[in-house]
Amino acid sequence: MEFYYFISTKIVGIIMILQFILLIGCVIVFSLKRNKDAIIFACGFGTAALTGILELLWYYFKRGNYDLFYWKWALVVFILSLIVILGRRLAQNHQQVVKYSQELELFNNELQRSEKMEIISELAASVAHEVRNPLQVTRGFLQLLSEKSSGDEERYLSMALSELDRAASIITDFLTFAKPEFEQVSLLHVNEEFMHIQSILLPLCHLNGGKMILEVEDGLWVKGNSSKFKQAMINIIKNSIESLGEEGTIHLLAYSRGDKVHIHIKDNGAGMEPAVLSRLGEPYFSSNKTKGTGLGLMVTFRIIEAMEGEIRFMSKKGAGTESITLLPRAEGLDDSNSR
Repeated sequence: MEFYYFISTKIVGIIMILQFILLIGCVIVFSLKRNKDAIIFACGFGTAALTGILELLWYYFKRGNYDLFYWKWALVVFILSLIVILGRRLAQNHQQVVKYSQELELFNNELQRSEKMEIISELAASVAHEVRNPLQVTRGFLQLLSEKSSGDEERYLSMALSELDRAASIITDFLTFAKPEFEQVSLLHVNEEFMHIQSILLPLCHLNGGKMILEVEDGLWVKGNSSKFKQAMINIIKNSIESLGEEGTIHLLAYSRGDKVHIHIKDNGAGMEPAVLSRLGEPYFSSNKTKGTGLGLMVTFRIIEAMEGEIRFMSKKGAGTESITLLPRAEGLDDSNSR
């Protein structure tokens, strides 16, 4: 009986005290790593272990004349801490499920958009090819008639030719949307491209009472088709010009971050509502109901996608709009010469 008492009380008790001290040390180490679950576990288990150590020490101090009691309540605290940790894990799993559901919804929306774009592009290509030839023939005959006419007749023919040119421009947008791939891909010096774009659009900007500020980091190169790249940027800048009020400003900024070229086009124009902003790039949707056909930005999105880039818009009603275009940075002629 004395041997049993020695083993079960003294030896086991000392081993428990040492185990409690070791486990408290381990819990403190994990808590210092700022793991929230470890901190909660440390509070619960630390309470149980510290209570057990104190009660055992007090038991030995009283030479066995003490009934261990408080360790039961300390064990309840420890169990509650485990319940809290389990609840946190369940909440995290729920948040993860919600996140996966949102990502799945975005994926489904993108899939539906891709399918819709594919159908529209095939329809656009077939219609554009069929309509372009009759338009060219009609324009040729009208051109001949205008050379032999005068007065009101010449003015009416000039208006008809202008409308045919506008129709041809829309058909070109259709074809660009249907087939955004580039027949000729070359290295584009971003600074030179924007200098050309600025020279084209600066008169229009001045007519609308605005000014244009160009800040392009030197040595930026991207791969693409020069005319398509200009078309995409001009579409965005023209929208900014049309939104300007008095003393409007368009800020063109381009710089590199890592392997990406960032292009910002920011204006202080009318801005857009969130409902309008979320629909930019949809087929035939235009934020300007009086002027737009809905093809410009649709084509712009397709061109940027074909350049393996992405584009996004930020806008606030009355505070202007900013477009941010990200394109893969290419190794330019300057880089190869420096090597």
